[in-house]
Amino acid sequence: MDRAARLAAHLKPCHASAKSDDDIVVVSAIRTPICRARKGGFRDTQPDALLQAVLAETFKRAPNANVGDIVVGNVLQGGAGALTSRMAQLCAGISEDVPLMAINRQCSSGLQAVANIAGGIASGMYDMGIAAGVESMSKGNMMDAAPKEMNPAIFDSQAAQDCMIPMGLTSENVASKFGVTRQQQDELAVNSHHKAEAARANGWFKEEIVPVATIQIDKEGEEHEVTVSEDDGIRVGATIAALSKLKPAFDEDGTTTAGNSSQTSDGAAAVLLAKRSAAKAAGLPIIGKFVSFAAVGCPPEIMGIGPAVAIPAVLKKAGMTIGDIDIFEVNEAFASQAVYCVDSLNIPRAKVNPKGGAIALGHPLGCTGARQVGTLLHELRRTGKKNGVISCLLYTSPSPRDS
Repeated sequence: MDRAARLAAHLKPCHASAKSDDDIVVVSAIRTPICRARKGGFRDTQPDALLQAVLAETFKRAPNANVGDIVVGNVLQGGAGALTSRMAQLCAGISEDVPLMAINRQCSSGLQAVANIAGGIASGMYDMGIAAGVESMSKGNMMDAAPKEMNPAIFDSQAAQDCMIPMGLTSENVASKFGVTRQQQDELAVNSHHKAEAARANGWFKEEIVPVATIQIDKEGEEHEVTVSEDDGIRVGATIAALSKLKPAFDEDGTTTAGNSSQTSDGAAAVLLAKRSAAKAAGLPIIGKFVSFAAVGCPPEIMGIGPAVAIPAVLKKAGMTIGDIDIFEVNEAFASQAVYCVDSLNIPRAKVNPKGGAIALGHPLGCTGARQVGTLLHELRRTGKKNGVISCLLYTSPSPRDS
């Protein structure tokens, strides 16, 4: 099949369960634990060390993989962390012949990396590739992402100015515009923690998590070797009563708090994708199939509604409906937007983030989209279900917060 025909085949709506040698499949999807920024297990760990861990483990699990490219999503490092990502690749023992690029699509960077690799396979540029994401919010500063100088023409465009609205205030805008109450937000947050707590207790994260040996520095400046093997942001026994006591974080009259917002976090994830025929020839396991991808814009002042417009778009491309999907991984950047997106699309809550979302697990910006792939696919396999959707949103201006 020539390249044009191959691309056309991937652009046509297809039934998710149909199999073809030209399918883009997932061979491996792993992540580090997700830890609280500046307080958790990776507070003294550099982002390239986190990325090195998942890249090395990916190749350990698939030594026969003939990788044609590596794409890494990152938000807070300069140049999307291209230099440190390349160093992480080499420290992981991956040949210098394998190229690497870094991308920044804000909170969807890890998911965009997956789409980029899938596109490379679909176009015939290579048969296998690694999509990864990494973020250290302990080492990176969200406020550094704000532009230091601006084009004066921005002040002639309200929409352009709205791109500078802090994320927390966009959450308040969503809550106000669509009538999402504080009670609804706190309920979603508590449920996120309860689901994540149950998943951890039952060992449902073990297939996706790679323990990481690292260093922690105590108050006296002494270094200690530790192995981090579990997420450390999950609040055990979270209650509505406890969350209701928290003050609004961004607007004194608002409803968005540290408790119903995603946690700032550290972590990395990697996904190995391949053409089905190449995976079979290399004797690699197939744990999922990439079906389609869509990125859709929305007004910057309510940027959190992104999943509400992107999910219908990607389902249309895939020739599917909400009812065809068994699990939705919807990023919980803020409970306000998660509540609105899920309810506006009439998605049954039982299908959403069954192992908890970013409010409980944390949201290392460049990592989350890639992390969600493993969280979704391993849960589909565990429960014997078939179809899943992953959705992230992008932020505009950074908000200073610490949860």
